[in-house]
Parts: sequence; C-alpha cells; structure tokens
Amino acid sequence: MALHEFRAEQRVPRPRDAVFAFFAQPENLARITPPWLGFRILTPPPLPMHEGALIDYVIRLGPLPTRWRTLITTFDPPHRFVDEQLAGPYSFWHHTHEFEADGDDGTLIRDCVRYVLPGGPLGDLVHALAVRRQIAGIFAHRRVVIAALFPGGDRERSVPAGA
Repeated sequence: MALHEFRAEQRVPRPRDAVFAFFAQPENLARITPPWLGFRILTPPPLPMHEGALIDYVIRLGPLPTRWRTLITTFDPPHRFVDEQLAGPYSFWHHTHEFEADGDDGTLIRDCVRYVLPGGPLGDLVHALAVRRQIAGIFAHRRVVIAALFPGGDRERSVPAGA
C-alpha cells in the first residue's frame, strides 16, 4: 500500500477572497469536474462549508456509480481547507486546497492530494496503469475550466510527486 501524492498549482488574476469564495461553495465542484466522472452531489442544499461539514456525492468509475463521503477537516478562510474521504473508492484520500495572494490582484491555487488505493500491490499496479493518469486528467480538466472562469492567469502547473 503506497502513499501517492499529486500536486497542482495555478495562478488566477483575481483576489484571494473571491477565489476562495468560489471554491468554498461545494456546488462549484460540479463545474470544474470532468463530465466523464458523472459527478453529482447527493447532500441537499444549502451546503455551507465549515470544519466538520459532510458532503455526499456520487462519481462514475468506469460504468459503476460510486458513492463518496467527504469530511471538511480544516476550514481557514481565505487561506485553505482540507477535505478527507470518509467513504469511497480510496483507502485514504486527503486533499489540501491552499490559496495564496500573489500580487495585488492574483491568487495562487495549490492542491495537494495524498491518497492510497485499496488492494495492496494490486492497487499499486492499478495506480501505475490508470489511476495516476486519471487524477492528472481530472486536474488538467479542472485547470482549463478554472482558467476560463478566471481568465488571464499566467502560471499553471501540475506535478505528480516523484516525477
């Protein structure tokens, strides 16, 4: 069971408070998630974001819908928040979202996802064959959508750890 890490960074030309506010609305996750994941929030609105908030949703992994429950374990506006999977496809999922002011009008969005797949060595093989690319693809899609929502950004980068 290997702990994997994926990091992404993107600059958008908007103030940190505005960017954080966008990401602090769980409903916006559907806007930045690739359609092929079939993402749908199950928790009824409103969905106020705070430490201790639970969010249930479903994603599609291949042909199978998979339920996922997330707990917001850290909520520190406008700097960061952390979501952790309580139930879902991973043995462990910890996603840190950080927002750093960059100049007078910019924000650096940083994501660090640490995760473990179930299945021991078989899970590690599945990661190498498919999951690593799938996660990179999700964040590549997200980067394009965020750039369209907040046009004019000048620095974008996704870096799998150890690459």
